[in-house]
Amino acid sequence: MILLRHGQSEFNLHYTRTRVDPGIVDPRLTEPGHAQAAEAAEALAGHDIRRIIASPYTRALQTAAPLAERLGLAVSVTPQVRERYAFTCDVGRPVSLVAAEFPHVAFEGIEEVWWPGTEEPEHAILARASDFRSEMAAREDWAHTVVVSHWGFILAFTGKSLGNGDWLRADPREAAPAEVVWKHH
Repeated sequence: MILLRHGQSEFNLHYTRTRVDPGIVDPRLTEPGHAQAAEAAEALAGHDIRRIIASPYTRALQTAAPLAERLGLAVSVTPQVRERYAFTCDVGRPVSLVAAEFPHVAFEGIEEVWWPGTEEPEHAILARASDFRSEMAAREDWAHTVVVSHWGFILAFTGKSLGNGDWLRADPREAAPAEVVWKHH
């Protein structure tokens, strides 16, 4: 499968410059973030993708949109691939609000408030990534799936730190990383 980190968000822009949480809830993509999403869609268009999974955060859905449109695929949404809750940007918006903005995306079975109320410990996101690994390994279409996710989830799944709009291939049948270092490179 392919793990794609969302494009640059308003949070990423400000936090990268200041290292201070700017207090933006569920930030949107910046103009460069939209360009990164379009570039990813272009790069991934020839990869025999049959399924797109995204987290319910706006930045992930905005990143998935160009790829879904280009390939004529629906986007499946699951909070399981959401970011590790550690900053204001990791506070989501209620499903009813996000669904109104993304009417062509199905949000069935997702609770109105789907993000945790307190900071998520490392062991919790590692367990979430492990559960997702098992679920994907059991699917016949895992090799044809793109997962639009976030820095922390991708790090927990692979042990690798990706930049905005970057992607990598991952085999869910392989073991989880032996060590995860929670630091941007």
